[in-house]
Amino acid sequence: MNRLDEHGELFNDPRWALALIRATVLEAAHPQIGAALVDHSSFVTHPWRRLRNTFLSTQRMFGPDDEVRRRESARLNRLHARMTGTDAQNRSYSAMDPDARAWVVATMFESAVTMHRLSGQALEQAAMERLYTGFQAFHTALGDDAGFLPPTLHEFWPYYDRVVEEELENTEAMRIVLYKLFDHLPAPPLLAGLPTLWGTGRAVAGPVIGAITVASLPESFRRRAGLPETPGAQTLMQGTYLAAGLARFLPGGWVHAQGVADLLALSPESDDPRMRTVTALREQMKRAGALLRLITPVPAQPGPAQPLPAEPAPSGGTGTRRSAGEFFQEVLDQTGDGFLDWPDLAAMAREMSTRLDLDEPEETRLYNAYADWWRELQTALDADGDGRVSAQEYAAAAPSLAGPALIRVAEVLFDVTDKDGNQRIDADEYRALFRTAFRRDTVDATGVYTRSAFVKDFLTFMSGRRRSTPYDPLLTEA
Repeated sequence: MNRLDEHGELFNDPRWALALIRATVLEAAHPQIGAALVDHSSFVTHPWRRLRNTFLSTQRMFGPDDEVRRRESARLNRLHARMTGTDAQNRSYSAMDPDARAWVVATMFESAVTMHRLSGQALEQAAMERLYTGFQAFHTALGDDAGFLPPTLHEFWPYYDRVVEEELENTEAMRIVLYKLFDHLPAPPLLAGLPTLWGTGRAVAGPVIGAITVASLPESFRRRAGLPETPGAQTLMQGTYLAAGLARFLPGGWVHAQGVADLLALSPESDDPRMRTVTALREQMKRAGALLRLITPVPAQPGPAQPLPAEPAPSGGTGTRRSAGEFFQEVLDQTGDGFLDWPDLAAMAREMSTRLDLDEPEETRLYNAYADWWRELQTALDADGDGRVSAQEYAAAAPSLAGPALIRVAEVLFDVTDKDGNQRIDADEYRALFRTAFRRDTVDATGVYTRSAFVKDFLTFMSGRRRSTPYDPLLTEA
């Protein structure tokens, strides 16, 4: 067992969910990381998608397969290399900054140590040393210079305290994670259509998670950042960590992190066999939601806008139309800031590349096609020349988005699906695409799917604004 694989089970510990939120807050408080999150991440609008991808990435990095780890490290580095810019204070940032990347690893390790301490099972020195060695191996596997992370555990703690005291700030990204994210957390796909039940649970759990997270942060940083601590939060925090620790003794597989993440990501339209059980449970939850509406003052959350009457669906699973406003909000505005710009299309490319596990040449082709599409959109729609497209500019222009660049996006997807290169996608290739990228079973796929038919269906979704069984889960679900 290698140094990374030894600690892979950490990420299936129920307590790690709390520790990961804490680590994310400490990362977001770093100016470089916080600026990159605000400008490039879709974690506010698509938190469940981000969570699922994070689990997948950590499994690859801490798994037993060296080749899988090498490919994942290369993918992460390509992703981070594309995240550069300037923050609100006109300071440049880069997601490849070695100090920032070392801090990400440091917060994960320190939060794992804190997780054990807060749940009454503080790590012994030898166990802590082994854990730190594992995270050092993770840092090395990313290809970073070892000098940016202290070489010994004894030297780590002064480094950690120095960064907390001298470099962390009350950043916008940190405030979003602590206050906005949980207040506005969208329902996971599994709970879509249950707005009252989800809204009630979120109204209770959101402030509790925020209070627990603030209470777990280093006291010196809490004071300097002006983060108020709720009375009783320390006791609540310790009790929550203790309860999460006891969940480890449930029957095997009940709280397996990846299994829970996959279950939450299931859509009601999924062909996954588990949906039969979940569908029955959803009916009971709907009844509970109806009861809550009668006995509580919590208002029902607004549901999705009603679509226009259904039209005949072309091949590939496309269905009812969206309005221009719905299409902008649900598909184009991936970062949720109310505008369309390059980070939104980069998020689409990133999600497709991640789902399909593309290697560098295909991934670069996909990103380049999306970059060309952004230039086409900016030229056609950016009426005020501010470098981005507002929902109003988009709706007023009501453009046809099926330009040459968008066609190239579809062709890249076709090429990575056409494994044998015969310019046709057969039934097995088609099913593989939908299972891998869209998490859908298409057991009724028969015959062949030509390049032109594949491109047409993709363009129908992206420019015709039709709802689509395969593409909606990829680009619209939270």
